[in-house]
Amino acid sequence: MSERPVYLTKDGYEQLVEELNQLKTVQRPKVAQRLHDALAEGELIENAELEDARREQAFTEQRIYNLEQQLRNAVLIEQNQPAAGIVGIGSHITVLEEGLSTPEVYHMVGSAEASPLEGKISNESPLGKVLLGKRVGDKAIVRAPDGDIVFKILEIA
Repeated sequence: MSERPVYLTKDGYEQLVEELNQLKTVQRPKVAQRLHDALAEGELIENAELEDARREQAFTEQRIYNLEQQLRNAVLIEQNQPAAGIVGIGSHITVLEEGLSTPEVYHMVGSAEASPLEGKISNESPLGKVLLGKRVGDKAIVRAPDGDIVFKILEIA
């Protein structure tokens, strides 16, 4: 993982800290117990439980490592940090896609806490990249395989 900043809201930071704590204090000991139990079964050559426990251990340790890296490089997004009237990380943006009649509201966050289903878009996503630095009334164009998608910015909070 690179040493670039990981932009997080306060809630996002706290969620990552909570997940890391859960992995270290609950999940890691559970996996260690699974490994111990699987080793006690003997016959290491065809021990499916041991292999599964090893995979789970690798996944858990990798997630712990990734979370520690993200938290080490975290830059907290202040709710009102972006310049007034300009889209930045932390902004809530209301946009209208050309050809549609219903506006959409997005919260611009860092990639670590992006969740499009919750309306949280990453500053590194195609839409996030074209919205950064725009103002109310500006148009943002996302280049897509099926053609350009044009969004008009209605409001920035």
